[in-house]
This record gives sequence, structure tokens and C-alpha cells, in this order.
Amino acid sequence: MARSKLSDRRARHDHYHQRARREGYAARSVFKLSEIDRRFGLLRPGARVLDLGCRPGSWLQYCRQRGASALVGVDRSPLDIDVPGARIVVGDVHAVEPAALLAELALAGAPADARFDVVLSDMAPDTSGIRHADQARSEALFERALWIARHTLTRGGHFVGKLFQGPEFQRLVADCRASFDAVKMVKPKGSRQQSIEQYVVARGFRGLP
Repeated sequence: MARSKLSDRRARHDHYHQRARREGYAARSVFKLSEIDRRFGLLRPGARVLDLGCRPGSWLQYCRQRGASALVGVDRSPLDIDVPGARIVVGDVHAVEPAALLAELALAGAPADARFDVVLSDMAPDTSGIRHADQARSEALFERALWIARHTLTRGGHFVGKLFQGPEFQRLVADCRASFDAVKMVKPKGSRQQSIEQYVVARGFRGLP
């Protein structure tokens, strides 16, 4: 790779990192969500939001800033920051059940029978450097996030999930289309150019297929 191109990529990474610090966000990944939100208008004042793989917390911070009325996050480790009003479930996403997440939503201040308006997943596996293995782990996380979304979203709600490009990518996108009115794939500017990550943006939940 030419040195100038490498320098440009590093500068772009540093730009987002430094901007996140200046604006008080926990991580540069916040700008991926903000770009997706600006493009698709997912987060509206009063929204009830579930954030899967929420650590370090920048997506929860952004949702709170956008006026979310109830926030629930799930991660294997607790947050190092405080997001006012957010309920954090510490545990493996594969072990967390939808009923428990809806109970947390009620504890966050939503009506007892409420469901989420938006489910977000920025989950990524601990990468091994073995491409097909990393893709398979990403696919498993995405499938779990989609399953949770289907069991916790209100009709008309939205889902955003990170997914590494791999052999099952198109199948998983088609699976989303079975439950949502519109599905798009996005690679935000904040993603590193060499990254194989994409974000599946699914809008207008119709219910279980």
C-alpha cells in the first residue's frame, strides 16, 4: 500500500477518534450510528431502544442525546461510563431471553406492555485472523440479534445489525426481508476501509415470518 494512502486512512481514524473525545462520546463508533440515523431517520424523540453489545456505551449515549425515552443495553461486561436512565444487562447475548429484556424495558420507565421501537447490534466476535471462522462467528451474533429483534420489536420498528461479509451474508439479508418492509446494506464512512463489516438496516417490522 502506498504510504500516502496509509497515512490518509490513519488520519481519518484519528479524526473520528479525536472528534469522539471532544464531543464526550465513549468511542468513535458513535459516528457510524449517527450516519445511519441521519440517512434513515431511525431514532425519534421518545423512542425505546435496545442496544446489543452496548459496550463501551457510545451508541447508548447517542440514543439518549437523540431523545430516547427508555434505553436497555446488553453486554458481557459492565460499562465504564454512566448513561443516565439506561438499564444495563450484563451477560452473554446468547443466554439473554426476550422476556427479560422486555422486563428491563418496563423498569426503564416504559409501559408494562411496551416493546422496543429500535433494536441495535454493533456486536462483533473476538477476531482470530482466520477469515472464515470470524465470518461464522459474526453470522451467529447477527442471527441471535435478529431473533431477539423479532421477539422484542413493536410493529413498524427498526433493526440495525453489524454483519461481516461472508458465505451466509445474502441468506441472512433475505431472512431480514421476511420480517421487514425495507432492508438496506450500509458501510458507514466511520468504518475502516479494509473492514469487511456491513450494517444491515431493516425498517418497518411486520412481525414474525
